[in-house]
Amino acid sequence: MASRVNLGEPLDNYVDQLVDSGRFESRTEVLREGVRLVKERETFQEYVDERVAAGIAADDADDVVDGEAFFEELLAKYAALKNPA
Repeated sequence: MASRVNLGEPLDNYVDQLVDSGRFESRTEVLREGVRLVKERETFQEYVDERVAAGIAADDADDVVDGEAFFEELLAKYAALKNPA
């Protein structure tokens, strides 16, 4: 599928600079990389949204651990391992 993309002058100029510098071999390669990065960012955002929703659901179900108490227990555990009685 061939398509023509109008990026506007500033972005067109930047794409040309990237190709002219040798960083990319063609305008298509620049645009492909841009779309790949957008896809990567969107995938990561979906992951973050899912994790936030899971955290909210866990909190709503009162299925969470007090972070400060948890780390205090860990510190005490490792202090005991470091300095056995």
